[in-house]
Amino acid sequence: MPESTRLRDSTQIVLRRETLESLECDLDSEFTVTVFRENEEFYRIIGSPVEIKAASEFLSRRGVNVR
Repeated sequence: MPESTRLRDSTQIVLRRETLESLECDLDSEFTVTVFRENEEFYRIIGSPVEIKAASEFLSRRGVNVR
């Protein structure tokens, strides 16, 4: 059985609100993910491991540091 932390990391990305503001529409149109407002400061991007990996690469190409 996979570790919950590893599974969570492969199905979501958490970013600061100001980091995602200009890219949210692009993410929604390019990938099958859900962008969820966590609180005033953070957004959570949730999707399948395949979509999260692709979204991470997309964000990295645009200069966003995704761990």
